[in-house]
Amino acid sequence: MDKGKVLREYQARYMKRRVPRFHVGDTVEVYYRIKEGEKERVQRFQGTVIRRSGGGTAETFTVRRIVAGEGVERIFPLHSPNLVDIKVVRFGRVRRARLYYLRERVGKATRVRERILSKERLAQIAEGEEFAEVVAHQEAEVGEEAEQEQAGESEEAAAEGAGEAEKLKS
Repeated sequence: MDKGKVLREYQARYMKRRVPRFHVGDTVEVYYRIKEGEKERVQRFQGTVIRRSGGGTAETFTVRRIVAGEGVERIFPLHSPNLVDIKVVRFGRVRRARLYYLRERVGKATRVRERILSKERLAQIAEGEEFAEVVAHQEAEVGEEAEQEQAGESEEAAAEGAGEAEKLKS
């Protein structure tokens, strides 16, 4: 079994199937599970997405907000089991992949222009139709790999069985 195949199987097993579509510049509410001793609670963190990075199970995004006049940034792993939910509050319109320039800005200067979407597009996002294709594609890839692996194992077993039969004959 090659390393690429193992990695794809691992990622397919641990990646979340339904991840909401959001981009850099969007204002999001992130609900994250926090463990404090024996107690467990869900914490809400709302802010602007200033960065997305990585891929597969290692994909992360950074959210920035201002608390009591201080900028607070938090990096969230997208496929973490502790990440309960992500809700898009506002769709931002930006022309960059990294919004680090917001770190130097204060007050109203930190606002991002809003991206206006059509009612049809909003309905499509709300119903999750855009994810159906991605989920179907991922499941098809995993299914194909499993079938290929089973076919390879059955061929090996048949070859071993033929070798043992020849030994018994002699």
